[in-house]
Amino acid sequence: MGKTVNKDIFQPGEFDKEAGGDIRSLNGIFRYIVSSIAILLSGFAIYSNSLSNIQEIYRNLIFLVLLLILTFFLYPARKTLKHNRFTIVDYIFVAFSLAGIGYLFFNYTVIHVDRGSQPILLDYVFAGITVIVLLEAARRSIGLFIPILCGLSIIYALFGPYFPWIFGHAGFSLERLLYRLYMTTEGIFGITLSTASTFIVMFILFGSFLSVSGATKLFNDLALAIAGRKRGGPAQVAVVSSALTGSLSGSAVANVATTGAFTIPLMKSIGLRPTFAGAVEAAASTGGMIMPPIMGAAAFIMAGFLGVSYTTIVLAAIIPSFLYYIALIFAIDLEAKKQGLKGISKENIPDVIQILKERGLLLIPIIVVIVTLLIGKTALFAGFVGIGSIILSSWLTKDKSTRITFSKIIEAFIDAGKGTIQVGIACASIGIIICVVTMTGIGSTLAFNIVELTDGILWLILIVVMLTCIVLSMGLPSTALYIVVAVTAAPALIEAGVQPLAAHFFVFWFGALSNITPPVALASYTAAGLAGANAMKTSWEAIKISLPGFIIPFMIVYNPIILLQPSEQESLSFLGIAGIILTSVIGVYALACTLSNYLKSGLTIFERVMFLISSLLLIKPGLLTDVIGISILFISFILHWTRTNRKNFEITV
Repeated sequence: MGKTVNKDIFQPGEFDKEAGGDIRSLNGIFRYIVSSIAILLSGFAIYSNSLSNIQEIYRNLIFLVLLLILTFFLYPARKTLKHNRFTIVDYIFVAFSLAGIGYLFFNYTVIHVDRGSQPILLDYVFAGITVIVLLEAARRSIGLFIPILCGLSIIYALFGPYFPWIFGHAGFSLERLLYRLYMTTEGIFGITLSTASTFIVMFILFGSFLSVSGATKLFNDLALAIAGRKRGGPAQVAVVSSALTGSLSGSAVANVATTGAFTIPLMKSIGLRPTFAGAVEAAASTGGMIMPPIMGAAAFIMAGFLGVSYTTIVLAAIIPSFLYYIALIFAIDLEAKKQGLKGISKENIPDVIQILKERGLLLIPIIVVIVTLLIGKTALFAGFVGIGSIILSSWLTKDKSTRITFSKIIEAFIDAGKGTIQVGIACASIGIIICVVTMTGIGSTLAFNIVELTDGILWLILIVVMLTCIVLSMGLPSTALYIVVAVTAAPALIEAGVQPLAAHFFVFWFGALSNITPPVALASYTAAGLAGANAMKTSWEAIKISLPGFIIPFMIVYNPIILLQPSEQESLSFLGIAGIILTSVIGVYALACTLSNYLKSGLTIFERVMFLISSLLLIKPGLLTDVIGISILFISFILHWTRTNRKNFEITV
C-alpha cells in the first residue's frame, strides 16, 4: 500500500541521517506546528520560483527564516535532549531568527537606498544575532564541522595581521565583515543560498514526490530483477539501486540508510561477509553523489560556479560515473566468484515485465527531467515538469497504491521541508566562508603557493589537493562539500593549468569519497551499523573495492576528453570516446583482479604485479600506454590460465 500522511512523519527518516541529524519525535500540537512550517516552506519554494517575481534577496530571507525555525523546532540543542516538545531555548532562538531576518527584510531598502549603504549600530547588532543563530542552526542540524570552519573564517578575517607566512593579510574590522556577511548578497544571502532556494529545493521536492509515489520500491524491484540472479546478485542489486536513488538524495549517508536497509540483509543472506556487504553499500551509495543527472544537486552549483550549462556538467559526469560503478560490479563479481556464491533463486526474483506493467510509468518523470535538461531548459522548469509528470504518471499506473492523492502531496511537502533543512542551512553557512575567502584573497594565495611549493609538479599538486579535499569534506552533504572544496582547493589546480571543469570534478570527486575514507567515513559507519560489522574494517574494505574511483579523477585531469571536453589539439569523435571507455573498462577489471587477488584462482605475486602494471597503463588514456597495457595483460592472462589449468589437471590425475 502507498504511504499515508497519518504515519509518524517525524521519526528519523531518509533525510535525517546526516551528521548530527537525529531529529525529535514530536507529538500533538508540536508535530502539527512543524508540519505547517514544512508545508509553508515547500509551498513558498514552488510559489517563489513560479508565480512570483520576488527579488532574490527577499526570497532568500523568507526561505532562510523558515529553515531556521524548522531547525530549532526539529533538532534538539543536544542529542541527549530529545524531548517530544519544544524547549525554552528553542523559542529563544526562533525569536532571534525572526528578529535578525525580519529586521533585514524590512530595512534592506532603507539601508541601501535611504542611507546609501551606510549602516548604523542597530544594523550591526542584528547582523551579529543572525550570524550566531545561523551557526547554532548549523551545529544542531549538520554537526560541529561547518560552524567551526565558519568560526575560523571569521577569526581569520578579523585577525589577519597576526597570521604567519602566506596566511597574513591586512585584516578587516568587525563592522566591515558584518556588513558583507549580512547586508549584501556576497555572504549569507549569496549565491549558495540562492541555489538552495531555487534548484536544490525544487529537486528535493521532486525526490519527495517520487518517494511518496513508491518509485523507490520500483527502483529496488527493478534492480533485483535485473541483477538478482547474477553471481553475488544482492550486491549487484545494491550497486544498481544506490546508483538510481543516490543521484537524487545528495547524501551518501541517507542513501545507505534508504537502500542499505533492503540490500545489506540480502547480501548477507547469500553468504557475503558482513564487512563486505557494508562496504559495497557504502561505496555504491557514495557513487550516487557523482551520478548524473542530479549529482545530489551539486551539478547545479557547479554549473553556476563555472558559468557553463547544466547539460555540460551532466554529460561530463557520464563516463567517470560509469567507470566507478563498473569497477564496483567487477569487485563484487570477483569476490562472489572467490567465495563460490550464487545469486538469488528464481522464485524470489520479481517479474520485471509485471513490475513495469504495474508501476513502470513511474520511470517517466526521471526520463522527462533528463530530456528537459538536455534540451536546454532550466533546472527550475525541469523540476516543475518532473513533479507534474510524477502526479500524472501515478494516476496512469495499474498499481493504485502509487497514486498521488492530496494526503500524499502534503506528505511530500513535509518530507521536502525536512529534507531541505541541512542542505539549506549548510549553503547559508558556507556563504560566510565564501565571503571571507573573497575578502582576504586566501583562495588565490593558497593556489599560487601550492603550485610554488610543489615546484609546479602536477602529480604532486594533485596528491596535495586530494588530501585537502578529503579532510575539508568530512561529514558534509554533497552541495556543502562541493562549495567548500570549490572555493579552497580548485583554484590550485586551475593555477597549475588544469582545465577548470576537470579541476572542479577532481575536487568534488574526492570530497564525495570522504564518505568512505577514515577517520570520518560516515557512509561506511552507517553501513557497518546496518550490517552488524566493524566500522573501521568496513571503511577500509569500502576503500579497497572503490580504489579505481580514487584513480578516475587523475584520469580526468590528465585527459579531460573523459569529460567530453577535448583540448584544443584534440577532436571529439565517437571512436575515440569508445576506445577510451573500452580500454579504461579493461584496465579497471585488471585493477579489480589485482585488489581481490583473484581471477580463475588466486594470483601469484608476479601475476598480481603484472595485472597492476597493465591496469595503470590501460586506465591512463593514450595509444602507446594502451598497446603496452594490453600486451602485458594478455601475457598475464596466458600465464595465469596456463598455471591454473596445469594445477587442475594435476589434481585430477
